[in-house]
Amino acid sequence: MKRRSLLAAAAAAAVFTAAPAIAAPVYSVGTGATYRPFEFQAPSKEIVGFDIDLMKEIAKAAGFQVKFQNTLWGVIFESVKNGDRDIIMSGITITPQRQQTVDFSLPYFAAHQLILTQRNLRVKSINDLKGKKVAVVANSAGDIVCSKAFGKASPNIKRFDNTPLALEELNAGGVDAAIGDVGVFAYYAQQNPGKHFNMTRDPNFEEQYFGIAVRKGNTKLLAQINDGLRKVYKNGTYAKVYHKWFGNTPVPKLPIK
Repeated sequence: MKRRSLLAAAAAAAVFTAAPAIAAPVYSVGTGATYRPFEFQAPSKEIVGFDIDLMKEIAKAAGFQVKFQNTLWGVIFESVKNGDRDIIMSGITITPQRQQTVDFSLPYFAAHQLILTQRNLRVKSINDLKGKKVAVVANSAGDIVCSKAFGKASPNIKRFDNTPLALEELNAGGVDAAIGDVGVFAYYAQQNPGKHFNMTRDPNFEEQYFGIAVRKGNTKLLAQINDGLRKVYKNGTYAKVYHKWFGNTPVPKLPIK
């Protein structure tokens, strides 16, 4: 009887040992890799940036894996809506209009719009740009504030497919100013100290936040993302990623409980 018990136990152990481990799910993440320092292509063509590092840490903390897929900004919302991407993370500002299309995670980056002007032009608010040519990324938060201030059909609003193109136009003198997210513009000015751009925040620009988005109704995946984000924000991992890309600037306080 003892021998039978031992054999049975050994057989059960062998079955348990041989059982394959459950693989962590792999989710595709759509990101527009033209948005330094949040996501951009390194010389090796690898997609790198703040969003990339943070999403990897969120995935690790929440128990899933991610693969990044370069996705044009113009179709990024459609890509998650039709199932081509599971997640989109590309410096996406949370707005009521976008919340009707996708479900957002907790905010992961405190952002606001910034005005970047040629060195010979100083402004205090967006109203000082009336009659000036202004570059924005089409359908971005910068486009929204410009359209509200000057009218959506204003010929002075120059819309571009991505931030580098808008900044190139400013650098070339094709526009007087550009409006976009503070993180991107501050990084650009830091990387180009000889260009002497002026940076201004209109006091009326409201505080905004970036969020990670999933298809409407995908509550399970959203819960996993929020769980991972809470963990990395509270255990100090978020601060390490933030300082890597933004230097010694204070880590922003986020509404994460």
